[in-house]
Amino acid sequence: MLEWLIIGGGVHGTFISHYLTAAGVPRERLRVLDPEPEPLARWYHCCANTGMRFMRSPDVHHLDLDPMGLRDYCFATMKEPYAALMEPYSRPSFALFREHTAQVIARHRLGELRMRGRAQGLSFDNGHATVDTDQGRIATKRIVLAIGASDNPHWPEWALDLRAIEAPIDHVFSRTFQLQRLRDWEHAIVVGGGITAVQVALALAKRAPGRVSMVTRHSLRIEMFDSDPCWIGALCMAQFERANHGERRRMIAQARNRGSVPREIATELFDAIQEGRLSLTCGEIAHARVIAGNRVQLTIRHSGETPAALLNSDLLILATGFDRSRPGGEWLDRAIGHFALSCHECGYPIVDANLRWHPGLYVTGPLAELELGPVARNIIGARHAASRLAAV
Repeated sequence: MLEWLIIGGGVHGTFISHYLTAAGVPRERLRVLDPEPEPLARWYHCCANTGMRFMRSPDVHHLDLDPMGLRDYCFATMKEPYAALMEPYSRPSFALFREHTAQVIARHRLGELRMRGRAQGLSFDNGHATVDTDQGRIATKRIVLAIGASDNPHWPEWALDLRAIEAPIDHVFSRTFQLQRLRDWEHAIVVGGGITAVQVALALAKRAPGRVSMVTRHSLRIEMFDSDPCWIGALCMAQFERANHGERRRMIAQARNRGSVPREIATELFDAIQEGRLSLTCGEIAHARVIAGNRVQLTIRHSGETPAALLNSDLLILATGFDRSRPGGEWLDRAIGHFALSCHECGYPIVDANLRWHPGLYVTGPLAELELGPVARNIIGARHAASRLAAV
């Protein structure tokens, strides 16, 4: 029987497997259950589709145990180390982050801890848990749900209608989307107002200047990070920990800089607009329909008395983030009902300080945000979760 089964092999699941085995959990007693062929595969797929060149987080946020591990690796291996670290905060390039992560996984043989499969149900009996998977049953003393939101891209209602009739529309975070393999287009439209939308629009404009538009509901929101760094430590978390779960949910919503971009990316966008490589339209999409030639026509309503704009596209890409509902899917919904797992009205778990949701069941990532706060989903959130789990 395993001591730990980690469900999910992305950033959180991989780092926690590294942390727990380093803390003394026997390697043969810990496994990471994941449907992907390699660690972080789904996360890398999403990142590559955004056109990301540099991480948004600083160089101390990575999957090695030593906070300076990535920086040391950069200066030891890179011919031009400073070119791979963007200031401020020494944010590593995506290529450097990926190379360093591969080195950490290989050096600590984290790939050997993985089991290929997908969770389909769980049960508890006599002090241990059983997880049903598409590859069979697994017995373990403890489970960590390291489930992210990557399989829940947000589709607005009008976009769902278009998808139902097989219009030329896709989501940047769908499993079928590949930014580097898009077919040629006459006019592409990217819908969204955050860092993903801007980076995708810039990548498309580099390939086809003047044939790309970006549609956003709001003017550009410029923020360095997706939440204030004070949420990493006691400065902000002290008040959070004193609050009830309803107040915590409101604090998380207020703290997250949703739909924002760092200044250097905003500058790239403004330069591209000024040079005519892409256009930007702000307003609500009031209507969407398919017109001749399997093209999509968007009606965009502006504030005030400005007439609505019409935009036609033969390639419509959503960069509207992830759905806000609890990740996990139907099998987790069944477990919540069957074992009466405690949830707030928002649907997310209510857990204790050790991230325990039920005897033998623990959470990290989005499922832990009512305990870990706004940074729960991020790389630093994985580090916080791992230190609490190691104390169990």
